[in-house]
Formats: sequence, structure tokens, C-alpha cells
Amino acid sequence: MSNPIILAAFILGAIGIVAAVILFFVSKVFYVYEDPRIAQVADKLPNANCGGCGFAGCKSLAEAIVKAGSMEGLMCPAGNDQTISDIACVLGIETVAANPRIAVLRCNGSCTNAPVKAFYDSALSCAYAASIFAGESACPYGCLGCGDCVSACQFDAIVMNPETKLPTVDEKKCVGCSACVKVCPRHLLEIRKIGKLGRRIYVACANKEKGAAAKKNCAVACIGCSKCAKVCTFEAIQVENFLAYIDEEKCKLCRKCVNECPTASIVATNFPVKSSE
Repeated sequence: MSNPIILAAFILGAIGIVAAVILFFVSKVFYVYEDPRIAQVADKLPNANCGGCGFAGCKSLAEAIVKAGSMEGLMCPAGNDQTISDIACVLGIETVAANPRIAVLRCNGSCTNAPVKAFYDSALSCAYAASIFAGESACPYGCLGCGDCVSACQFDAIVMNPETKLPTVDEKKCVGCSACVKVCPRHLLEIRKIGKLGRRIYVACANKEKGAAAKKNCAVACIGCSKCAKVCTFEAIQVENFLAYIDEEKCKLCRKCVNECPTASIVATNFPVKSSE
């Protein structure tokens, strides 16, 4: 009579061999070919998986780039010129020019400009504060100052300024990934072009109230007077719902609107100081 232990081992071994054969043929039947360039492109990306490119992660972006055969409209905000050059080398295509972008805050309602009129003592979350229409400033469109954008940034590019109680974007660290834009409940953060020499002009206000009401709660609120739109010769400014907006594609950075704005709600960044002479 056979030893039951040996018999059991033989049966298990036979099952294992049969299973291995089945798995081998199944893997061949359902094998999905992956272009090796996908892994190569993914390796050149920063692997931040921030989602700023519009894809789930760097691997998904790499697949899209290889499938398209170009990087047109498929740029990585966390990458740099070297990243673009490396990917172009993998694909065997010409290097395309980068279009670096940065987050800007469309609110200048600091403690000085928009004085505290209420004390908010609850969960330190902009999302929660917005849900109960709370905020220490009376401006219903202003920054809530709880720092959700700071927590969302994977690049440590945003910090809360203790004096103004507004988020400050570090131009050297921000990659324009849009993570902060997505979490701001009042849609105050916007991704714009960094601009030549880092120069940008935009309206640092999102208040859609009529001029008197907006000015009552914030000294630098846009009052929708349209003076900026009238002085702009490039038709880069539109005023809608008592709020001006500057189209970065049309703006030529002439700064006429900055000088014309009666409330100083238009911000000009990284421009040389004009001589008083």
C-alpha cells in the first residue's frame, strides 16, 4: 500500500504543474504589448503624480505622450526644460518650447485691506468655512485664510503669511500643477503664465458685488468702474458682474491699467520700479 504522504505530495505536484501550464498559456493569450518607450518616458518625468497634467499620474501621461508621438498639449507642469529635452530624445522628435505657469492669488484682502469683522472659531478648513459662509473678513468672495491650498501643495510652494493671513506663492518652487486651484472653495487661485522675466498683470480680486458694497469690505476691491478696460488698447480686459478680468493672451504688459485703477486692485508683478522723475 502506498504511503499516503507520498501520494498527497504527488497529487499536489501534479496540480501545480497543470496550473503552471494553464497560467503559461493564459498569459500568452491575454498578453498585452506595452511600448517600451512608455517606461522610458515615465522614467524621465518627475514622478510627482500631482495630476497637474490632467492625467491620473506620470505613467498615464507617459502613455499619452507615446501614443500621440509628440508633447503638444501634453506638458508636465512639474517638469523643466531638461525633462522636455529628455522625453524628446526618447521619442526622437524636436524639443518643444516650455510654457511655464504659476499659481496667482486673486485676492489682496489682507488684514489691512479687509479688516477682521468677525471671529472664526471652528474647523481650520477653508472648505468647511465656505460651507457655512464663514470668514473673519466680511467679503463674501475673499480668502478664508485656513490654508487648504498649503496642505494640497506637494512642492511646499505655498505658505500662509502670518501678517496678511493670505497664502504666498513661492515662484521658485511653484510648478503650476493646479492642486491649490482645485481645493480653493472660493476659486481664488488661478494658474497663469509666469511671463517674460516673471512679469504678470492680473486683477487680485474676485468680488462680484457692486462697487460700493465691495469697497466697504475691502479697500482694494475691484469696483467694476471699467476704467482699466477703457484705457487698454489691446482689448485684454473685460468687466462682467462688476469685476474686471485680464486675458493673459492679449495683455501686452503695458501697465496702463495699473495706473488707471482707482482702488489698486490690479497687481503688476516683477516690474522695475518706475522713476518718480
